Amino acid sequence: MGKTAADMVAEAKACVENLTVEQAAGEIERGDALLIDLREPGERTADGSIPDAVPAPRGMLEFWADPESPYHRDEFQPDRRIILHCASGGRSALGAQTLQGLGYSNVAHMDGGIKAWNASGRPVTSDS
Repeated sequence: MGKTAADMVAEAKACVENLTVEQAAGEIERGDALLIDLREPGERTADGSIPDAVPAPRGMLEFWADPESPYHRDEFQPDRRIILHCASGGRSALGAQTLQGLGYSNVAHMDGGIKAWNASGRPVTSDS
């Protein structure tokens, strides 16, 4: 059998920069990084969103991040500091590894995702 999803996430976390909530919040508050939320719309409605995070469902990440793609979005720039987050850190680790493969040199993921953010008592906005 091939790798499991857990194996793939563990490999990604070993290859990307893993930030704590505190580290990510510090960069965001200083304006040093763009925060990308990889969760689906229903997840954002259920659990709220980190203020000013750019929503980008994981299934569109490669298309929105690739400057050659007809779906490219201007927020995604390969030399920009980007922090990804999801619900708990799996998709964001995989996404950070994917962005590295696309040539992004300054990307990280927030380990623990919105669950850790919420547990830390940091602010969220309602997407309802």
